Amino acid sequence: MPRRARLIMPEVPVHIIQRGNNRQACFYQDQDRKRYLDWLTEYAGGCGCDIHAYVLMSNHVHLLLTPATARAASAMMKSLAQRYTQYVNRKYERSGSMWEGRFRSCLIQDRTYLLNCYRYIELNPVRAQMATHPASYPWSSHRNNAYGVPSGLLRPHPLYLALGNDTHRRQVAYQTLFQHELDANLIERFRRSTNGNYALGDSDFATWVEEELMERASPAKAGRPKI
Repeated sequence: MPRRARLIMPEVPVHIIQRGNNRQACFYQDQDRKRYLDWLTEYAGGCGCDIHAYVLMSNHVHLLLTPATARAASAMMKSLAQRYTQYVNRKYERSGSMWEGRFRSCLIQDRTYLLNCYRYIELNPVRAQMATHPASYPWSSHRNNAYGVPSGLLRPHPLYLALGNDTHRRQVAYQTLFQHELDANLIERFRRSTNGNYALGDSDFATWVEEELMERASPAKAGRPKI
């Protein structure tokens, strides 16, 4: 059975997860993470992807980005995966792929879900008990988005910019978003939508995606198929 086409649309935010092969580690030293971010910056700019948030975990990566074209995200991820794999294989004298097949993704509806996707990504180290607060984890976008640490990688989404009339107000408003953990049901929706290649939003958003792409954008309803 052929796999479903990936749901990617120009100028529509997308959440991406790429895992290490067999869920093995893909970062061994801080220098590895630095190189990955350098190449992410290079290929994001070259392929036309605005990166809004990220986190580098030990065996997987989360990204929130907006692609300029339908092929921009795939082009960026392919180039990045190949470059980083070559680097790791040379450095650690290994062979084979670093990554578990295709990256997983879901389209994100701006309203309600986009800022929660920022939170979902940057709270990942806290949920994994690798940090007590997102600001204490150095390999995510939180310090940039919440406290203004300079970044050549990130491009703020308009909804992030709408949090305040100036940089200070935006950062304070953004920090406020992290005073509480994400609802468990919302966490599960992010996981299910990303692993299943669905659209994360309300029913109108899913319908719009399906009409635009002629692909199913939400899980099939349970039950026997109609004859």
